[in-house]
Amino acid sequence: MGELLSQWLLTPLQYEFMVKALGVSVVVATACALLSCFMILKGWALMGDAVSHSVLPGVVIAYGLGIPLAIGAFVFGMVAVLMIGFIQRQSRIKEDTAMGIVFTGFFALGLILLSKTTSTVDLNHILFGNLLGIPDGEMWQSLIASAVSILLILWLYRDLMVFCFDPIHARSIGLNTDLIYYLFLALLSATIVSALQTVGIVLVISLLITPGAVAYLWCDRLPRMFIVAVLGAMGASGAGIYLSFYGDMPTGASIVLLQTLVFAISFLIAPKHGLFAQSRSRQLP
Repeated sequence: MGELLSQWLLTPLQYEFMVKALGVSVVVATACALLSCFMILKGWALMGDAVSHSVLPGVVIAYGLGIPLAIGAFVFGMVAVLMIGFIQRQSRIKEDTAMGIVFTGFFALGLILLSKTTSTVDLNHILFGNLLGIPDGEMWQSLIASAVSILLILWLYRDLMVFCFDPIHARSIGLNTDLIYYLFLALLSATIVSALQTVGIVLVISLLITPGAVAYLWCDRLPRMFIVAVLGAMGASGAGIYLSFYGDMPTGASIVLLQTLVFAISFLIAPKHGLFAQSRSRQLP
């Protein structure tokens, strides 16, 4: 049994593309999981969705100009963020409404540009990811963007924590909350860029939300949330790659499906905030 399991684990590692995929997925999952904790605490799930969909026209335009796709994606992600903030501050429109308007408009523009672009490569992998076939150049883009995001999140940890928990207190102690707001969204854009090759634009929101949601069910303290979110995201990413290899399934969808399964289990059995624990506590006199 042990020999069979060892063979099952080691056989995919004989292929270079599998080793690359596992390495990239671990780094990208770490960046997404760390940011996910803050997004859950801040209640910004829709913001992640908005930015992830808004980068599509930037990717297509970057391809047409012959520049790295990551540059176009990051620029359009930041433009979307600035537009959302401008609409919110200059009108009666609330933030969630502004997000919905901006990301659907940008995504529609991206789909139109995609349909009009003739290319020698399949740009559809930007929508759904192409982790097992990621080129070396794009692999390094993902690794660098993820590493920068991880370092900045750890460096800004205390400021981000105060900003997410109590923005009024953050202003009262002298923090520039507007600057932190845009730094946070820049981190979000960079992290989304790093995840484009992993699961694609359509599924990236799962990497940015599910790990933090799982950790939130298990933990009451942010440092522990970080650990649980990162370990869960790394485990689901690695297992998803193996599942796609042996099951001949899309890699991004396999990763997201396993993360969703982890959330479903956590929702039921988390010791303090799970459904079963909540039911027991309500039954106690």
